[in-house]
Amino acid sequence: MGLAALVRPAFIWAPFGVAPTTPESRSEVRAVYGGFGLAIAALLVLTDGSDTLRDGALVAVAVSLFGMAAGRLVSALVEPRTLLRSPGFFLVLEVGLAALTLAAR
Repeated sequence: MGLAALVRPAFIWAPFGVAPTTPESRSEVRAVYGGFGLAIAALLVLTDGSDTLRDGALVAVAVSLFGMAAGRLVSALVEPRTLLRSPGFFLVLEVGLAALTLAAR
């Protein structure tokens, strides 16, 4: 997702029915979905040699994923139909990946 966001920002938002039509919106996609995602991936790779650092990185990633899932749940309370499409899939994915991340500790 990180590389795709940097190269083709519209690809990332397409499942949600949103098109980043301005330079500012494409910059936002590249920053949040591209840069942040790649930085987290690099953090996980670079901390693999240290149990202490790796543990902290895994907890931070799991908390971030649970936070994204929580945001989707709040959205579902306000607009219940949102979970019927891509947001519902990503909710399940985020909770699952967060659980796997914690299990990897």
